[in-house]
Amino acid sequence: MSFDVIVLGLGIMGSAAAYQLASRGLRVLGLDAFEPGHARGSSHGTSRSIRKAYLQAPDYVPLVERAYTRWQQLEAESGEALLRVTGTLLVGSPKSGHIAGTISTATRNGLPFELVEQREVSQRFPGFRLDGDLTAVFEPSGGVLHAERCLATLQARAHYLGAQLHHGEAVRHWAADGAGLQVETDQASHTADRLIVTAGPWAGSVLSELGLPLSVRRVVNIFVAPTRPEFYAPESCPTYAMALPEGEYYGMPDHGVKIGRHDVGEVCTPDTVRRDVDAEEIAMFMAVLERHLPGARGQVTSTLTCLYTMTPDKHFVIDKHPHDPRVVYACGFSGHGFKFAPVIGEVLADLAMHGRTDQPVDFLSAARFSP
Repeated sequence: MSFDVIVLGLGIMGSAAAYQLASRGLRVLGLDAFEPGHARGSSHGTSRSIRKAYLQAPDYVPLVERAYTRWQQLEAESGEALLRVTGTLLVGSPKSGHIAGTISTATRNGLPFELVEQREVSQRFPGFRLDGDLTAVFEPSGGVLHAERCLATLQARAHYLGAQLHHGEAVRHWAADGAGLQVETDQASHTADRLIVTAGPWAGSVLSELGLPLSVRRVVNIFVAPTRPEFYAPESCPTYAMALPEGEYYGMPDHGVKIGRHDVGEVCTPDTVRRDVDAEEIAMFMAVLERHLPGARGQVTSTLTCLYTMTPDKHFVIDKHPHDPRVVYACGFSGHGFKFAPVIGEVLADLAMHGRTDQPVDFLSAARFSP
């Protein structure tokens, strides 16, 4: 069978693209080497944060606002609860990106935010404690995405709308073949008019001919049972992102309290990554909890290893293949892409079928890496 579009990789971005394409009545095949919901890439785990006052760059704001709308539409369409608004507490020194950057983005885009002085933080949010020159900004629209449910819902809706999703079928090679594109897997040969590559941490090898400046980084999270659970209830505790002297940490209420570190991680590949979380890493997180979320420093209930696919400027890469515009790709989400999935899926569907999109993604083109 020939397809209109083949999607290579069914993590959150590929699943969103398959859903978008199927919703437009196209014949879609999605391919993934692993089982649904696997933990080898970047889309697993129970939670991801979402917020609008985007400190990484104000260019993302229109995209994340559309992502909110798309997540809510998917909730209505599927009947699944995917997004819980909790607010986001951003912590840092007054001149840090977490504070100054958030204020700048929020002000520029007319987004609501509140400055919370250090002495007020523990009064409003008793699970948090700041010291030194740390201060905070509260963004009321921030929240938590139920990550596993988001992924499963996109795949379920894509399948319901007619997409064929083949898990456990690894792509070996793809190439132009006459008027179409040929995709060879370990099980079959498929043809399509268009190809979308959303290979996550495998993108560097799948798109090796492009020479994209991608590196894969190991990131770990731990989950703890708080000693003061009333401070960290999902109904009252915000997600958080903290630029501390010790590093950049983030987390949220999730099976107790989740904490991870954003700014460091061992460089690896999906095949060589160390999947365990060691005692030194756990101690690092416990020290941060003891100092800044003291009521959360309880027993470790579980750990998680995830992969970031980084670009040098920490911005995404979304573009058409320079040698074949029928091939579109997205990669290098640098640890902050999940929340954007429904709008990225829309962009990829637009680019694959029409060669252009109305969404403001020019700043994410690979052209910025050209000499």
